[in-house]
Amino acid sequence: MAPLLPAAEAPAFLSDVVILIAVSAAVAYVCHRFRIMPIVSFLVTGALVGPHALGLVHDEAMIEAAAEVGVILLLFTIGIEFSLDKLGRIKRLIFIGGGLQVAIVITLVTGVLALAGVDWRAGVFTGCLVALSSTAIVMRLLMAGRDMATDEGQASLGILIFQDLAVVAMVLLVPMLGGEGGAPLDIVLALGKAAAIIVLVLVVARRVMPPILEAVARTCSQEIFLLTVVGICLGTAYLTSLAGVSLSLGAFLAGLIVSESRFSHLAFGEILPLQILFSAMFFVSVGLLLDVGFIFANPLPVLGVIAAVLVVKALSTGVGLLAMRYPMASAAGTAVILAQIGEFSFVLERTGRDAGLYPAGVTNGGPETFIAATVALMIASPLMYRLAGWLRHHAPAREHPEAVQSDPSLASPRDLQDHVIIAGYGQVGRGVAQLLDTRSVPYLVVTLSPEGAREAEHGALRVLRGNYTRQYELELAGVRTARFLIVADDDVETTRQVVASAHALNPEMHIIARTQRQADRPGLEEAGATHVVSDEQEGFIRFSAHVLELGGASADDVAREIQRLRSWSGAMQAGDAERAAVDTRRVISLTDAERASQACSHAREITGVQPRATGCEECLRLGWSWVHLRICMSCGHVGCCDSSRGRHATQHFRSDGHPIVKSLEALDDWTWCYADKTFL
Repeated sequence: MAPLLPAAEAPAFLSDVVILIAVSAAVAYVCHRFRIMPIVSFLVTGALVGPHALGLVHDEAMIEAAAEVGVILLLFTIGIEFSLDKLGRIKRLIFIGGGLQVAIVITLVTGVLALAGVDWRAGVFTGCLVALSSTAIVMRLLMAGRDMATDEGQASLGILIFQDLAVVAMVLLVPMLGGEGGAPLDIVLALGKAAAIIVLVLVVARRVMPPILEAVARTCSQEIFLLTVVGICLGTAYLTSLAGVSLSLGAFLAGLIVSESRFSHLAFGEILPLQILFSAMFFVSVGLLLDVGFIFANPLPVLGVIAAVLVVKALSTGVGLLAMRYPMASAAGTAVILAQIGEFSFVLERTGRDAGLYPAGVTNGGPETFIAATVALMIASPLMYRLAGWLRHHAPAREHPEAVQSDPSLASPRDLQDHVIIAGYGQVGRGVAQLLDTRSVPYLVVTLSPEGAREAEHGALRVLRGNYTRQYELELAGVRTARFLIVADDDVETTRQVVASAHALNPEMHIIARTQRQADRPGLEEAGATHVVSDEQEGFIRFSAHVLELGGASADDVAREIQRLRSWSGAMQAGDAERAAVDTRRVISLTDAERASQACSHAREITGVQPRATGCEECLRLGWSWVHLRICMSCGHVGCCDSSRGRHATQHFRSDGHPIVKSLEALDDWTWCYADKTFL
């Protein structure tokens, strides 16, 4: 009997992808058991499945393409975590530290090889190969160890940026050394063109990109935001490459563009899974180049090159930083971190071979020895990184001109201790923030909503714009050191994801979860929630009781607050306009109006008003629902907020010209002037 469906032929590349992922996962697990860094596992995977070992992978072009994307995404995320201001603070490290390091390496290598009888052209070419360090590996190590803000991290970044800039000149210089024409003026023009492109990118970062990302984030669509961020990353890298700038530097500049937006943390969290996957392919692609058989057949030449590179790179980096008055420990640590050869040296080596140039002028076996030594040094990079950490922790601290560790701008929410995290800033989130304010409990609001974030920031609250379902955002919010987490989202699936992610990161932490239905309680408790409150059971009142108890309030304080909330809620639900109006007059009294007049020219229009309805007047007529309610302080009109479908509070201002509104939400205590765009 013939099959119902024809047999589908798998794509040719699929077998290679499956093998790489399966072997990478297995090797990474084994390395994890022995506390070996993931980078080493990926390099070992490449060497294991490559053409010089088991030969399981055949489509090396596909892997190289994925590796290129991995480097782009890695440098992009590094740029996001940085900023133009921080980059400006290390400009001396870039141009003086980086310039000294590259110049010293080329001079040392050329001089030593000249003494050995090697032509100076081959010496300069070899010096260019050795001068470059691995941006991808060093940055990955610094990010994984959270050392970007340390002396070594800042110095490494500055020198690597200069190396990426120097690549532009090296690519043009190598053919000239091989006698294929060109002139020094070509290098000057190329560098000028690259500088112009970089300036243009930085202008775009300041002027154009923030409003674009703001508009995209306002859609609250993860798909649109992710596509936009990836487009910025790849597009900027491609455009800058047309000017001769390396893809890695272009990607770093793209990250700087996004870092100027208030949604940089959200962009980082969205792109992080892609970055991890593709950057793993980069390290696998490096491992593919390793020929273990060649190393065993030629151990002395390979070991000799490794030793020479370690000495030259460490010496050049250390001398450059000491010349800038860096302390010995920081200079030594940075020198150790950068004591390897970079991925772009492979490209430069192929360019030199086409021009008739070979490493150290050795035609037979020279390229193979260079590649073996380079890959071996890359594999050893995590060990050297740990050595740098040991040097930092065992050396006395000392200030220097480029010190950045005490810079308050580098502080992150991760530094918070014993605080409360509020995931979501809707009606419940706002009420919880008010409660915590009354108890002087430190807290951090995490929200995806641009409107909610702006409102919280106007209230001088600490806000992190991000997707709180992702572990990266939760870690950034300090979930490992938080007192407890409040999940105030309206969607039960989103709440379950947040609870599960937070519980995995900090199993001992109290988690208060809100849900609309009591039936959702078992699932949330299974995910890790310690307190689950449904809207069917006096939702916000019970929610507030848990918050106060965990916040350290006494039983009497909790009882009084619950009674107040029930009194307010009962008045609104019963439609008792008079009692609700009394509460409004209590909050916005004549004294409040006089105080507000100092900040707003329209405060005189505040009057003692009563709500004209128990909900948004227009929504009640249309049969619509709303998110939050606002009352006009001129006439008592009740309208819905800008997060609601109709935005009728704003529409009322536009049609009637009444500028002052007050929130009618439980525990909210703010007033807004549409005309002056300010809180009273």
